[in-house]
Amino acid sequence: MSTRDLFGEQVGAPECEALADGAVLLRGLVVKEAPALLRAINGVIARAPFRNMITPGGFTMSVAMTNCGRAGWLTDRKGYRYDGIDPETGQAWPELPEAFMRVARRASAAAGYGGFVPDACLVNRYEPGTRLSLHQDRNERDFTAPIVSVSLGLPAVFLFGGAERSDRPRRYRLEHGDVVVWGGPARLAFHGVAPLADGEHPSTGRLRFNLTMRKAL
Repeated sequence: MSTRDLFGEQVGAPECEALADGAVLLRGLVVKEAPALLRAINGVIARAPFRNMITPGGFTMSVAMTNCGRAGWLTDRKGYRYDGIDPETGQAWPELPEAFMRVARRASAAAGYGGFVPDACLVNRYEPGTRLSLHQDRNERDFTAPIVSVSLGLPAVFLFGGAERSDRPRRYRLEHGDVVVWGGPARLAFHGVAPLADGEHPSTGRLRFNLTMRKAL
């Protein structure tokens, strides 16, 4: 059994909570690794700054994003896709930091997906009031690989639904150091993040960061 301290830090062994067939929430799995992950994020954004992307319909996303790895996820008037080049810098995306890779391997193995090696990571920065609407991760070429999603900073309400957008999503509070992994029957589940509540976290201030690691190519 485990408990959390005042700031949501995990004390004791991580908890594993099933969200659906093929999907688990690993509470507090990477609390100890969080400082290294945050340093790695700073290294990524020094080369590929955060930006608010445009959807194909012309809407500006409230969540700021960037990428690292062999390919980066993009959205603009041309559609949703992966590209090996950052359109803002004209350079290849930064390499996936080893700290990210270690967490992806550990979390996926704990969720029952051994051998997962991501080649792309979408880094999201949430400010109070920002949200991510329900969507599927379906721009990847291989749906047999899982998704590994790491939460850092302010807590958020994660929405995890079913195979149809109309399926009512369940709500899960994600804390600093929590990791959600989904694949198999849940790989194309609709998911999102409710508007972020204001607050202050000792590691990130009034921000939440999310790392979504995938096998894109």
